[in-house]
Amino acid sequence: MTGVMPASGCSRDRRTLLYSHDTFGLGHLRRSRTIATALVEADPDCSALIVTGSPIAGRFDFPQRVDHVRLPGVVKLADGSYTSSSLRMDIDQMVALRGAIIATAEREFRPDLLIVDKEPWGFRHELAETLTAARDRGARIVLGIRDVLDDEDALVREWERKGAVEAIEEFYDEIWIYGIPQICRPLTGLGLSARMESRVIYTGYLRRDAAGWPAEPGSDLPDEPYILATTGGGGDGAALVDWVLRAYEADPALSPHALIVYGPFMNAPDRQKFDARVAALGGRVSALGFHPRLERLLEEATGVVAMGGYNTFCEILSMDKPAIIAPRTQPRREQIIRAAAAEDLGLVRMLSPERDGNSAGAMVAAIRALASQSRPSEVSIPGLLSGLETIAERLNAAPPVFAAAGE
Repeated sequence: MTGVMPASGCSRDRRTLLYSHDTFGLGHLRRSRTIATALVEADPDCSALIVTGSPIAGRFDFPQRVDHVRLPGVVKLADGSYTSSSLRMDIDQMVALRGAIIATAEREFRPDLLIVDKEPWGFRHELAETLTAARDRGARIVLGIRDVLDDEDALVREWERKGAVEAIEEFYDEIWIYGIPQICRPLTGLGLSARMESRVIYTGYLRRDAAGWPAEPGSDLPDEPYILATTGGGGDGAALVDWVLRAYEADPALSPHALIVYGPFMNAPDRQKFDARVAALGGRVSALGFHPRLERLLEEATGVVAMGGYNTFCEILSMDKPAIIAPRTQPRREQIIRAAAAEDLGLVRMLSPERDGNSAGAMVAAIRALASQSRPSEVSIPGLLSGLETIAERLNAAPPVFAAAGE
């Protein structure tokens, strides 16, 4: 991975444990994997262990000195409650089991640094024992969050319900925001103390790199120029795929070729319907269910159509691709907040049903305009893609002296 500064002060056998709860989707795991890879590439004596609930963690490749522990999975039901995805255990038993696995991993791995992704207490407080043990052992504990979490009012209610601020004040040394304040200040209004506010660091976005990867045999990528349409995990991506397909169905002359990646969590009935529509387009569109190196597909694309989740946005910036972002607005407004701010900065074009309608013609016009659309690099924003360098620098920085809230 390019652009990561060597952690020259890294002691022998530095260990980092990354927690990625991943009850749904791919975002947390992919972000943790990117950070872990950067850490071990920055120093040959560092190793990293990712603890994740992602059901497809084993389908990703990990570099030397990075490994993962797969937690038993949970799924969210239509009423908002959670249950085990496969084991016959109630949710309280499942949380206890997951918490015990995480605590065991921390005790045996003995990390110098614990990076927790997004949820200060973990899923349903499953990190409580681990946070206490890591703090008592003197490990440095960091909360890492993406650039945008949600609408401020909704986030205030959620964090109050979860006691998130209390966890931060009690256990965390720093908060790393993987973005820039020009896009969003995600912690505004949440009631952090002045002490913790002073420990908030905007790292910049996490650069992605596909250089040096060998070609995947049998990947069946288009031989002609193509745009990439990606839904991320795909569990909520059917509307975007339908919109792209309607555009190509409505305009037989629309080009270039479109490569659609459904995502591993798109349901089978939707995939079957989309596959039939792709086949009927006579080779102008092709589709994949999943690709473990989406960066490679994006690097070779002439443009991108995406929902605008965090990882895809980082890839668009890193590969410097003209992009159309068609964000979702439910259950969180994260994507539309990011897309609107990025459009205002000139980094992408947003195509929102709320503002632009969802006609096939709107998508046709946007795809045609990709050829002349500005690239992100044409906008000068200092530190835009400095996330991995900043994280490497923080490893060598003297950590703040920890003092629990009230001390």
